[in-house]
Amino acid sequence: MLSVEEALDRILARFDVLSSETVGILDSLGQVLSEDIFSSINVPPVDNSAMDGYALKSKDTAGSSKQNPVVLKVCGSVSAGESFTNSIASGQAVRIMTGAPIPDGANAVIPFEETDEESRLQSNSFTDEIGVFTQVEAGSDVRPAGQDIKNGQLVLKSGKELRPAEIGVLASLGLSEISVTRKPKVAILSTGNELIKPGSEITPNKIYDSNSYSVSSAALKCGAITKILEIGKDNFDSLTSILDSIDDFDFLITSAGVSKGDYDIVKDVLKNHGQIDFWSVRMRPAKPLAFGTFVTQKGKSIPHLGLPGNPVSALVAFEQFGRPSIRKMMGKSFKLRPSIRAVLEDPIYNGDGRRVFARVIVTKKDQHYKAKLTGHQNSNLLTSMAYANGLAICPENEKIKKAGETVEVQMIDWPEETTL
Repeated sequence: MLSVEEALDRILARFDVLSSETVGILDSLGQVLSEDIFSSINVPPVDNSAMDGYALKSKDTAGSSKQNPVVLKVCGSVSAGESFTNSIASGQAVRIMTGAPIPDGANAVIPFEETDEESRLQSNSFTDEIGVFTQVEAGSDVRPAGQDIKNGQLVLKSGKELRPAEIGVLASLGLSEISVTRKPKVAILSTGNELIKPGSEITPNKIYDSNSYSVSSAALKCGAITKILEIGKDNFDSLTSILDSIDDFDFLITSAGVSKGDYDIVKDVLKNHGQIDFWSVRMRPAKPLAFGTFVTQKGKSIPHLGLPGNPVSALVAFEQFGRPSIRKMMGKSFKLRPSIRAVLEDPIYNGDGRRVFARVIVTKKDQHYKAKLTGHQNSNLLTSMAYANGLAICPENEKIKKAGETVEVQMIDWPEETTL
């Protein structure tokens, strides 16, 4: 039986970074750049004002104070998106708005608050003059051209994951489309004679298929494009017929059919239409986990991850193996969920030497984390996963993690500050 790390290494070895595609920048969120981005412009394009105020020559403010203000002649105004066509001479100022280009001849901006503009307006004595209360240095409140990005600069490197800030940078360069590693197409298949689709009328001895939707949602959250296939029956022909239609996919994820029961035939289908790399991992939940390759009718080899049928097992296994696989295909760095150290409020038992992933709710107070089990840990109880924001780990070589001990917790979500 493989360890979690051995299984993950063998799975990731089967995946490569996918090809590139050109998409609109707003559609590229979460994808990875497949080209270096160089700027063809300065950002900002010209020197501009960082404040609402007056553009002037800094030397004209020498010795100025509130008790003895320097009075300058106001020769115009300029706002963002406009330009001042004349040049400022000594003793002159131009009323300027934030983002407006600095007029020729000016080298500083003084904010409104450092002038007598407000008092002049209140007394209805505003003229074409303004009193300056303070001395300013050259460059004060001036944002230089190219301060953020210079023409010809390498701005974003290939391999960079695009977040909102990066997309904003691309827009600031005038780019509307970009080349990125494409999203993987993932086929999701649940198997079992007992399963029916949500929305159908429930009948005796049937249950609704939850795995297709939880696993598909988890893959979508990773950035994949998913398609939920028809529910597979527990017979060879049904599964084969469904799987023969998946030529256009990069990854096949199934749930159920990988244990030792009489109807667990996903492994049998794989043996006849591909190969199994391994079966079973030393972890709980999700010990019965199959990985291999499915070969379609057209001869395309698609990596296949066979998750257990119990809903908690399926999601825990996806977290450990499916999520890293999708990240690799998208060109992202290998990264499991971030971990913290937390004090257990309940014991975690390990009776069979497997790594236990216990569902816990982590709370925080005064910079310290505590982890409490979300209830009974049976792998069929999906609510135990729904209530959790972390997976507390009991290592293979420890029979128990006692209440009060500190454990590693993989964070599915981050806790809010809370009073315990």
